[in-house]
Amino acid sequence: MLYTIIGQDTENSLEKRLAARPDHIKRLEALKQEGRLLVAGPFPAIDNIDPGPAGFSGSLIVAEFDSLETAQTWADQDPYVAAGVYESVTIKPFKKVLP
Repeated sequence: MLYTIIGQDTENSLEKRLAARPDHIKRLEALKQEGRLLVAGPFPAIDNIDPGPAGFSGSLIVAEFDSLETAQTWADQDPYVAAGVYESVTIKPFKKVLP
C-alpha cells in the first residue's frame, strides 16, 4: 500500500538539511530502485522553486510499504530525523486515484 510521509521542518533547519541531504537522498534512491517510490520532494518556505536562504518548511514522500508500521519504522530512521531537521513526521495511508 502507498503511504504519505510528511516531515515538518524545525525553524532555521536549512544547514542541518543540507548536511543530511546526501544520506536522505541515498535512502530515497533505494526506494526508487526497488520500484516503491511514487514521489518525493521538499516544500519551499517561499513561493519559489529555489527558496535560497529561506529554505524549506518540510518534505513529502509517497512510497509503497507493507504496512503503516513499516512506513513508520522507515521514517523514524530518516537522516533528517536524526539531524533534527524535522520537528514532526506524519504518516498516513494513501490511495492513488489519478493520474
